Amino acid sequence: MSAVFQTVNPSTGKEVKSFPFATDKEIREAIDLAHDTFQQWRRRPIAERASLLLKVAGLLMERREQLAQIVTLEIGKPIGEARDEIGLCAMITKYFVDNGEEMLKPKPMEPGSVVISEPLGVIFAIEPWNFPFYQAFRVIAPHILAGNVVILKHAPSCPQSALAIAQLFKDVGMDGVYINVFATVSQAHTIIEDFRVRGVTFTGSELAAAAVAEKAGRHLKKVVLECGGSDPFIILPDAPLPHAIGQARAGRMYNTGQSCTAAKRIIVVGRERGKEFLSGYKDALKEMKAGDPTDGATTLGPVVTERALENLLKQIDDAKSHGAKVVLGGQRIDRPGFYLEPTIITDISAKNPLFHEETFGPVASLYVVDTEEEAIELANATNFGLGASIFSADLEHAQELARRIDSGMVFINSMFYSGPEVPFGGVKNSGIGRELSEFGIGEFVNKKLVRVADHATKSIAQL
Repeated sequence: MSAVFQTVNPSTGKEVKSFPFATDKEIREAIDLAHDTFQQWRRRPIAERASLLLKVAGLLMERREQLAQIVTLEIGKPIGEARDEIGLCAMITKYFVDNGEEMLKPKPMEPGSVVISEPLGVIFAIEPWNFPFYQAFRVIAPHILAGNVVILKHAPSCPQSALAIAQLFKDVGMDGVYINVFATVSQAHTIIEDFRVRGVTFTGSELAAAAVAEKAGRHLKKVVLECGGSDPFIILPDAPLPHAIGQARAGRMYNTGQSCTAAKRIIVVGRERGKEFLSGYKDALKEMKAGDPTDGATTLGPVVTERALENLLKQIDDAKSHGAKVVLGGQRIDRPGFYLEPTIITDISAKNPLFHEETFGPVASLYVVDTEEEAIELANATNFGLGASIFSADLEHAQELARRIDSGMVFINSMFYSGPEVPFGGVKNSGIGRELSEFGIGEFVNKKLVRVADHATKSIAQL
C-alpha cells in the first residue's frame, strides 16, 4: 500500500520521509493490546500511574530541543513557538500528575451514598497537525492518569511527531497504555466500531467531525469534538489601542495563523478608532519577517502544505470578487515553501463567502461598527462558537458582555489562552465537550454511584 503519512518540509516544499499505512492486522493487534493493557492499567493505583507520567514530563523537557526541531520540520512552526509547545505539554502532564488524584477522588453525596470515578476503557483519539504535541497531550495526560488507555491516529503530515510521542511512552515502560497508529480513514472507522473502544475524541474539520460523531453515535460511544472556530476579537472604544494592536497581531499570527482559537475576526467599535487601529495593525504586520522557521529571527513561518496555501489564496480571491478589499498582503511570498503575506481584508458583507468561513492562515478579517450592540451581533453571527476576546478599560462591563457572546471561552484584554488548569472547548459547530482541567479529565470516566441502603428506610418499591 502506498505511503501517505509523510513529512514534507513546509519551508522548502521538499518531501523528507514517508511512512506506510498500518495493515488491517496491525490495527486489530493495536486494539487487542490496548484492551488487554487496560485490564491491568485500570487496577494500578493512581499514584503509580502518576509516577510514570511524571517520567514522561521529564523526558519532554530533556528532549525539548529535539522534539521542537521535529515540529518545526513537519509543520513549519517558528522554533521558539515549537519549544513553547513542548514546554506546555510537560506543564499539562505535570498538572494532572499533581492534581488528578484530587479531581478523581470519591465524592460523598447523601449519607450512605458516594460517587466514584472509574475509567471507561480504550479511548480513540484523532488529532490534527497544527499543534502536534499539544493536541495529543491535552488528551493523553488526563485520560491516561484516569486509568484509560489511548490509541491515537495523528494527522498524515506529522508522522515523525507521532512516533516521537510514542517513543516517550515506550521509554518509560508504558507500552500499550499509549499506542500510535498510522490508520486510514476506513481503519479509523473500524477502530470506532470495535466494542472495546469506549470513547472517541476528535479535533479537526466540521465535515470530519460529523462523520466521526455519526459513526460513534451508531455504536453508542461517548465523543468529544473540537471543530475549529472563527473567533471574534472585539475592541471597545475605551480599550488602550497599542495593547489591543499587539494582542491582535499575536492572536492572529501565532503559528502563522493556523490555530482554532486565533483572532480571525477583528471588530472595532467606532469609525475613527477603526481607522486608527487599521493603521497601527498594518504597521505591526509589516514588521513580520518571513524566513527559515529554524532561525530564531523568523516571525512568519510557512503554512503547512501547498494545498493549504492554495485554499487561502482562493478564499482571498473569492472575498475580493464579492466586494471585499485586501488592504495588506494577499499574495504568495516569492521564496521556496508555502509562504503567504500577512493579510488584512476589510469591507466584508454578510453575503461574502468569507463572512461565514474560517481562514486557517495569516489572514485577518477586519470589521468596523458604530455601536457595541452591532459588535455583539456580529460576533455571534457565525456557526462557530469556540473563543472570543473583548478589550476594554472597564473590566466589569467587559465581563457583562462576555455573557452575551455565544462561545465556550471568552478572554478579556488578551488573545486566546490555554493552560491545563482551565477548560478548552466550544459550542455550536465548534464542538462538544471539554478538554483540560477538571472538566476535561471527567469526560471519559464513569461517575458510578455506590449507595448503602439504610434498613430503617423503605425503598421506593416498598412505598
